[in-house]
Amino acid sequence: MGILEKIFGKKKKDDTEASEKPKVKVAVIYYSSTGTNYQMAKWAKDGAAQEGAEVKLVKVAELAPQEAIDSNSAWKTHVEETKDVPEASLDDLEWADAFIFSTPTRFGNLPSQMKQFLDTAGGLWGQGKLVNKVVSGMSSAGNPRGGQEKTVKHLYTTMMHWGAIIAAPGYTSPVAFSSGGNPYGTSVTAGDDGMQEEVQEAVKDQAKRTVSVATMVKEGQGQ
Repeated sequence: MGILEKIFGKKKKDDTEASEKPKVKVAVIYYSSTGTNYQMAKWAKDGAAQEGAEVKLVKVAELAPQEAIDSNSAWKTHVEETKDVPEASLDDLEWADAFIFSTPTRFGNLPSQMKQFLDTAGGLWGQGKLVNKVVSGMSSAGNPRGGQEKTVKHLYTTMMHWGAIIAAPGYTSPVAFSSGGNPYGTSVTAGDDGMQEEVQEAVKDQAKRTVSVATMVKEGQGQ
């Protein structure tokens, strides 16, 4: 230690060093049949990136038979338009510090496509590799009371078993109220464009909050 440091104490860190934060890696994982949750996932990716995160956007594998997809023109079109989006893998779960899930509701629960992907994570869970991952969820349904809240809560139940840290949006921002007021995760009504701007802001805000919580977790772990 130099004489000046002995007299005046340690030198302050320069601005760059003092403001340096760990880089958070976020996997935005979605399932979408006709595009609603794909759009939400893209907004989440933008929000997380704006907060300084490294972001991957991936979709879970489609399980529906081709004849079912072909019977719905919107579904068929969406599958074709998103054919180049990478499919989610267990490597993505291990890589990420945080997950943002976007999924439609099926009878108040997760669709089979998302559920199967989560169920394949048993190996990572058994190795403790999902502990302290930060997670947040979003959902959509065909009507305002179609089970969105229940679906997000079902997702969070799985995350509790993982030992993950849930970063729900709560009412931490005014946009939660303007977009419909779901404290568990941003929820939308498919096909309702009346609040699109508000929903977009809510999704981005939720993504930024997820990155913020993940940053604090990484800092606390000394990473």
